[in-house]
Amino acid sequence: MSDAPHPPASPPAAGRARSFRARLRHKRGRDTEVPGRERFTVSVHPLFVLYAAFCCLRGQLFPFLASTVCAVMHECGHAWYAARIGCRLRRLCLLPSGALVTGDIGGISLADEVRLALAGPAVNAASAILFAALWWLVPETYPYTDVAAFTSLSLFAVNLLPALPLDGGRVLYCALARLRGEPFAQKGIRLAGVLLAAAIAALFAVGCAWGEYNVSLLFYAAFILGGTFGGKDCRYERIRYDLAPRLARGMEVRRVALSAGCTVKKALAYLERGRWLELLLFDGQGRLVCALSQAQLCAIAEKADIYRPLSDYI
Repeated sequence: MSDAPHPPASPPAAGRARSFRARLRHKRGRDTEVPGRERFTVSVHPLFVLYAAFCCLRGQLFPFLASTVCAVMHECGHAWYAARIGCRLRRLCLLPSGALVTGDIGGISLADEVRLALAGPAVNAASAILFAALWWLVPETYPYTDVAAFTSLSLFAVNLLPALPLDGGRVLYCALARLRGEPFAQKGIRLAGVLLAAAIAALFAVGCAWGEYNVSLLFYAAFILGGTFGGKDCRYERIRYDLAPRLARGMEVRRVALSAGCTVKKALAYLERGRWLELLLFDGQGRLVCALSQAQLCAIAEKADIYRPLSDYI
């Protein structure tokens, strides 16, 4: 899937550019402050507690903990790709199926949203493959890693199911939105969620008829219905940095030379924790256009279309 097209934008007028640079200079001192309400938080869904108690009663606490750890790794995959496009992890919620991170990803293209959704399952697939390679090299490790490996593989498969809030549901939503628009995608994803939840409930009923009472299926059906009617969740907010404590201790400076025509998204990929970024922007003839500090880049990213070139904002 290609990036969603953007309408052509004319270069800003000279007066508007001067005004924008003045706002950047005015905001440099305060944009690094992060309000307390934006701090990273961890919450626990009520269904997570109920499912944990159910697993304890059935003597399945270790598989439950393994699935939780694998789910957090899954969300770290989302966070890694989100950081590359100028977004950050804001809130982690533990769910019966694992974990979910929330925030705001408004403004990114449908293609980037698909890549963001697939980053989590990719981490689970990679970890399962690594465990399998470990078994081949050191067979003695199998009894200690089989639960984690099969849990990673199951999370990879389950998260590709086409229903929200699973990653497959986000991919389906983006595909429908690309083909028929957002209103059609909303209806389509809700229909898919209801059908999937009904299918899972039907599996539970069939199991009961054969004497197998897999209550886990009911938890998943409730989880799918909650995601289906809870709206299309947005998972990340734009990156902000509280650099005052690090600057007080001293930070290594990273200088990168870039074309002024590169996109804001590409420039954000050079941000690195613990290092202060300075961009040297050059034109097509190799002449220095300007130097851009990390604070200025973050200020631009807060308001800019990340798919537009940096030259539109300097």
